[in-house]
Amino acid sequence: MQTHPAPDAPTTFRSPLEAAFASQDADTGSMVARALAEKRARLAFQPVVLMRDTRQVSFHEGLLRLNDDQGRIINAGQFIDEVIDTDVGRRIDCLALELTLQMLRERPDLRLSVNVSARSFGDWRWRTTLHDALSQAGHLGDRLILEISEGSAMLLPEIVTRFMADVQPLGVCFALDGYGGGALSFKHLSNFYFDLVKIDRYFTRRITRAPDHQAIVAALVSVARQFEMFVVADGVEHKEDAAFLRTYEIDCLQGYLTGRPQFKLQ
Repeated sequence: MQTHPAPDAPTTFRSPLEAAFASQDADTGSMVARALAEKRARLAFQPVVLMRDTRQVSFHEGLLRLNDDQGRIINAGQFIDEVIDTDVGRRIDCLALELTLQMLRERPDLRLSVNVSARSFGDWRWRTTLHDALSQAGHLGDRLILEISEGSAMLLPEIVTRFMADVQPLGVCFALDGYGGGALSFKHLSNFYFDLVKIDRYFTRRITRAPDHQAIVAALVSVARQFEMFVVADGVEHKEDAAFLRTYEIDCLQGYLTGRPQFKLQ
């Protein structure tokens, strides 16, 4: 009986435009890897100001900015979603924490928050960096705030809860970022040790034009107060929104209206 060779696997056609985007993604990944290896990064600082007096800064958020080979900032939107749950994401968290702790050592008057994924709580490099710093003199933990997104906290709630219980006695505060964004289960909220919440900017941006968002923000603030948590309205860009938010029991504002991220601190 005559046999016939198996047909070749179908060839996936890639248009020139798709190939260009694939090449761009690969180039971005290489740039990120080199920037991390060479620690080509800086923190940009965005102020979180008091609602009652926006000239007074409560603390700053330290935002990691990676630089390419020419010193240009690599757009985080090009890679962050792809790497957040990978080893690259852990390395980014480690570098952000290192720079934050370094700044806290240099500036005893400063209080900083830094973003971290719940997965990094189990990463030995990140934990070693944190615990080595907290074991030194200077009480750095009293001026450090770790920001965790709702989605990340709910991904590994038991790990987050245990880590919080271990670290909070050392003075470290915890912020729930993107509060109200939809991922948080309120049954877990009482088990966490969050000291403050940042209301998701989806609800605060143009709040004066969205009655539904006004009702949601009022409910979010009420829940936060029930758990004795400090409340920050994030993503505030317009004066009328800030004025409206003052009608709630909100402690602080963060956004372009009160300060854009800057590399230099006053």
